[in-house]
Amino acid sequence: MSGASVAGTALAYWLGRHGYSVTVVERHPGLRPGGQAIDVRGPALTVLDRMGLLAAAQERRTGIRGASVVDRDGNELSRDTESTPTGGPIDSPDIELLRDDLVELLYGATQTNTQFLFDDSIATLTNRGPAVDVTFQNAPPRSFDLVIGADGLHSNVRSLVFGPEERFVKRLGTYAAIFTVPNFLHLDHWQMWHYGDYSMAGVYSARDNTEARAMLGFMDPDLRIDYRDTEAQFAEVERRMADDGWVRPELLRYMRSAPDFYFDEMSQIVMDHWSIGRVALVGDAAYCCSPLAGQGTSVALLGAYVLAGELKIAGDDHGLGFANYFKRFHAYTERTQFLATDNIPGGAPISQEQFELIVNSITPMNY
Repeated sequence: MSGASVAGTALAYWLGRHGYSVTVVERHPGLRPGGQAIDVRGPALTVLDRMGLLAAAQERRTGIRGASVVDRDGNELSRDTESTPTGGPIDSPDIELLRDDLVELLYGATQTNTQFLFDDSIATLTNRGPAVDVTFQNAPPRSFDLVIGADGLHSNVRSLVFGPEERFVKRLGTYAAIFTVPNFLHLDHWQMWHYGDYSMAGVYSARDNTEARAMLGFMDPDLRIDYRDTEAQFAEVERRMADDGWVRPELLRYMRSAPDFYFDEMSQIVMDHWSIGRVALVGDAAYCCSPLAGQGTSVALLGAYVLAGELKIAGDDHGLGFANYFKRFHAYTERTQFLATDNIPGGAPISQEQFELIVNSITPMNY
């Protein structure tokens, strides 16, 4: 399996629990740090509970109490103690925690028959016959019964087996940078947001106020920037933020030295099949709904659970397992992708009731 974020570590857990020997290759030297505050909602909470991780996830909640909107000089314009831009309603059963905290929990729960190859990636795949022959950038070549791409929006496995990203990506025209900063605003389980003429900036406290996460965003449907070119990303964010005030100058200084800087376009992946031969995709690699949908983490947890469960039921018939995974889960991913339009200016907003209906429109089988 390629990728050790939410989908990859969750799938490694379930496959290991069902008796598979699992190898996970991850490009980063260890578990990738950083990421925004994410939410586990609805049926994904059931999956965490069945993994025995629900209580641990609850202990790592962000504990955010509310959010303020300020003007360019930092004067408060409004405050909300019922919901936040990152987590939705505060008084709900949803669990908001940092992405890297959740991945750490999932990684710690993986079985002893799971091997992790960090600081490496798949170079080639030969997907035919009774096995998949894999070469790596660093490790010796190996053969596997199955290969799963859990390697995100810019999936290497998808490119190698299914074709170039352009065939499957649906761009939403919004860009975001996310990174860790000191809690220099002295926020107490609180968020602050400023919406300028050309950009958005937000800061929220994290890890019991010992640090904070910053988010900078802007819209440009025509921009194309390489997700691997960090220097070009720095320059673009700096250019976009230059004239919109508030604490952007401080955030831009912290951005340059952040240990976990992330920048990308908010995009979706739309596919009419998730498997070819002995290779399949899970999570953002197959059905990224974008952070704008507020469901990416929950969909990744559910997708990993369903894929592993259908492979267990199918036994030696991996083709049947892959087919039933797609059949059982595809409609749900389409509905969750629709949620992203609620967070795009000019999109089709939906009510909280509609949102909850979509989130809860699947019941995880007890595999």
